[in-house]
Amino acid sequence: MKATSLSIKNFSVGALAFLAITLNPVHADDQYNEEATKLIGDFSNQLKTALQTSMKAGGPVAAIETCNLQAPAIAAGLNQENTWQIARTSLLPRNPDNTPDAWEKSVLERFEADKAKGTSIATLSYGEVVEMEGQPTYRYMQAIPTGALCLKCHGASIAPEVKAQIDTLYPADQAVGFKEGDIRGAFSLKKPL
Repeated sequence: MKATSLSIKNFSVGALAFLAITLNPVHADDQYNEEATKLIGDFSNQLKTALQTSMKAGGPVAAIETCNLQAPAIAAGLNQENTWQIARTSLLPRNPDNTPDAWEKSVLERFEADKAKGTSIATLSYGEVVEMEGQPTYRYMQAIPTGALCLKCHGASIAPEVKAQIDTLYPADQAVGFKEGDIRGAFSLKKPL
């Protein structure tokens, strides 16, 4: 077998990242998916704890305020600790800052199509390397199912005091009318390579 040498100075950063991924005997996607899944677990656990505490103290009205203030803070803290950026998005976002970009929208639509074919929401995740602003970036999404407790703030029938709090904190809210078992949205992560 003939050895081949490569001149690194002639490769772009994107080409080097592609080579690192394709030549690495360990599957890079598996490693990135594992890292992303761990971050999603950390984010979910911290937010769930904060929401449960708020629900016990002041019901859904307090939980909405907690979600408004603490979810972005939790994501920001995890983003500072990692080389990943973590966020949430939805086809029907409550916060306009969580409106999906084109890539996220296509993945969310794919999740909806897969769910319609009978795929379990628990298995809906997707990751790939894409170019963002001229840099290869690993993007990963995992679906968020709508649970029974979610319906107090995201269902079709919301108590008037809860609706008033949502309208105050999220005047452009679209995140209502969900049923248990719907895809509420997704965690969306990206990691520059």
